[in-house]
Amino acid sequence: MHIEFRHLRTIKAIHESGGLARAADQLNITQSALSHQIKGLEEQTGVELFLRRSKPLKLSAAGLRLLRLANQVLPQVEAAQAEFSALRSGKTGRMHIAIECHACFEWLFPVLEGFRKNWGDVDVDIRPGLAFDALPALQKEEVDLVVSSDPEDIPGVTFIELFDYKAVFVASSQHPLAERPFVEAEDFLGQTLITYPVEKTRLDVFSQLLIPAGVEPGSVRQVELTAVILLLVASNRGVSVLPDWVVREVKYNSDYVTRPLTEAGITRRLYAAIRSEDAEKPFVQELIRLAKSEARKLQV
Repeated sequence: MHIEFRHLRTIKAIHESGGLARAADQLNITQSALSHQIKGLEEQTGVELFLRRSKPLKLSAAGLRLLRLANQVLPQVEAAQAEFSALRSGKTGRMHIAIECHACFEWLFPVLEGFRKNWGDVDVDIRPGLAFDALPALQKEEVDLVVSSDPEDIPGVTFIELFDYKAVFVASSQHPLAERPFVEAEDFLGQTLITYPVEKTRLDVFSQLLIPAGVEPGSVRQVELTAVILLLVASNRGVSVLPDWVVREVKYNSDYVTRPLTEAGITRRLYAAIRSEDAEKPFVQELIRLAKSEARKLQV
């Protein structure tokens, strides 16, 4: 037996209208075509689906069974069609984000708070991209956007510029290096460097300053939270290097000082990496717009 969606719609229409003529109008087909469809369905099932002597036309026990099936299946089909339509129009979808920038959680949360107000049907999730290879995961469609400061030439992946920031040295105002106008790689010799718990190559202080200079700090202490890093620095338990937007309030706090890394300073750029095929999706464009807007607030 081969039952199609049109058969279920036919059963439902006849039950609701009580006659072939009205059901045919409702389904936008001729009465002759509707009768032919019913006859074919009854031949398939081997039972009568209607009590033909009744007025209005009523369903038989077998017909009522098909009606129950129609009432179960058709709403799900309609919901799926509506969902597919929303996907095509860009009103719904999935936005799973991987972050290779540990400090970016604090910047991204306000972005997502603004995003959810207008795009509540988009499934949003955040995965720390430091725990896995985020860009290959993007290609495999395991995530949908990667926040990274290291763009690569990857087929099918587009890197969109978000904002620039400076990596700055942070120390207690009582630290000997607080008197310097800027710090260099050699100044980290013998120092306790407090960092996020990630690979050295993913930290600006190492990738942009210490590794090229062949310098190792006296020791490295890894801390998960920015607030705790600043607490330890204020207590003169070590020094740190953080994005300038993370410590934008430090300059108003007498417990800390911030200094440039090298006389020229070290500037980095954050990117949003997405699959090129997703670039035109409205919710993707909106998330990136909000990300750039929030970044401008951080740089004030």
